[in-house]
Amino acid sequence: SMSLREHALTLFRSAVGTVRPAPMLKRALKLQKDGCPQLLVKGRAFPVKRNLYLVGFGKAVLGMAAAAEEILGDHLTRGIISVPLGIQESLQQAGMWEMLLKPHSKIQVIEGAKNNLPDEEALKGAVAIQELAEGLTADDLLLVLISGGGSALLPAPIPPILLKEKEKLTKMLASRGAAIQELNIVRKTLSLLKGGGLARLSYPAQVVSLILSDVIGDPLDIIASGPTAASSHTVQDCLQILTKYNLLHNLPKSVETVLSSSPTKPTAPEDFSHVCNIIIGSNRLALDEAKRQAEGLGYTTLVLSAAVCGDVGRVATLYCQLIRMLCLGFAGLGEGPQSDEVRRDLLQLVAELQIPGLNLAEFLQALRGLGSKTPVCILAGGETTVQLQGTGKGGRNQELVLRVGLGLHRAQAVEASSSPGRCEIIFLSGGTDGQDGPTEAAGAFCSPELVTEVLQEGLDVEAFLSNNNSYTFFSQFQGGHYLLVTGLTGTNVMDIQAILIRA
Repeated sequence: SMSLREHALTLFRSAVGTVRPAPMLKRALKLQKDGCPQLLVKGRAFPVKRNLYLVGFGKAVLGMAAAAEEILGDHLTRGIISVPLGIQESLQQAGMWEMLLKPHSKIQVIEGAKNNLPDEEALKGAVAIQELAEGLTADDLLLVLISGGGSALLPAPIPPILLKEKEKLTKMLASRGAAIQELNIVRKTLSLLKGGGLARLSYPAQVVSLILSDVIGDPLDIIASGPTAASSHTVQDCLQILTKYNLLHNLPKSVETVLSSSPTKPTAPEDFSHVCNIIIGSNRLALDEAKRQAEGLGYTTLVLSAAVCGDVGRVATLYCQLIRMLCLGFAGLGEGPQSDEVRRDLLQLVAELQIPGLNLAEFLQALRGLGSKTPVCILAGGETTVQLQGTGKGGRNQELVLRVGLGLHRAQAVEASSSPGRCEIIFLSGGTDGQDGPTEAAGAFCSPELVTEVLQEGLDVEAFLSNNNSYTFFSQFQGGHYLLVTGLTGTNVMDIQAILIRA
């Protein structure tokens, strides 16, 4: 029989596979050639009158563009995409030819945003996309491909702001623990193309955006900072964020100028009647596929939420308590003082984390109905935040896994119920883009035994955690056996977590 670890890996791979660019685009996009050519997008038809253009930006956009060009064929007039630095070479080395454009492609590729930070190359890409959009007419159709990482690849600060000033501000916010949503609101307010800017510049052409979501809840105006969506934020929201992180009083002059002259009202929805935004891939879709696979492997499967967010330490505690709850159930202690205590802790944590779409009462009710004979799989997705304190190497997934490992070790309930013959547990967390922080791992696995073995080897887990050094920990321990290494996936729908338990 396969190990839990192999099962977890299978689930992760199938989740990622379903949101890979080619299958995703082929499900969403068709070209009908007979009669008047039409672009069919998820059942909606757009006449291809004369010219079909394509622009795109994001970590998964190269693969999306390759699939789109295959579908569109000669109908495509011209395209420009802005993608991460080095991605073509990485995909070539990985032999992922289906994600690369064919020779003589009509799509120009501009690589930039080294380390996911906006730079001069990304600015060139943004300017080229801006110029293409500004030249469109009412007879043109613009297909926009958007994925996570698009924000850094489309920097076009409103003059007189310089790119380096905007970048410095973003770095300061990030270092003070601002959430990705907050960073995007600030970036968007200071940008020509974000917050609906690209859609406004493309008018009067018809704009169709195909979006791979890497943001909790799939809000159109937040993914890649919403270049084709009406912004739901105003300059007031931006000022509030700058105040919250105590940055209002050391802003560059240029930023002050732009903020004081920005319109205070959000754009009216009717300004976007020429735009159609469609989400073609998301964390929820990936989780649904993993659930199907898990059930096929014989697991009773529950999806916790596709929107798990919050501080990595608190989220780790949430998973530890869920695992304790399951173990108590497996040990026949689902009712009683121990499980009441765990339930109370869970309710408190969920109230504090405010995870969208998580109904804990319903979830616990479903857990109660499980017997101790069937293996159980709990799936979740989202993105945690890490407050950097150390100088180590790691990523949010590896840190989450290491914290869960430590928490399980500490929870005596697990010790008691994992005595021989009780239950076997594995926890996995991984980034669907195949990268976790600045490392080649996508994430990691752990089991309650992990920390016990670590302590026997004399490693200090606490020290690794306080230095945000989870990658170094996992690569040193058992030769990296607990690291989740998938290589680049060419897609990105945030992170996926799986808890697998069997008696």
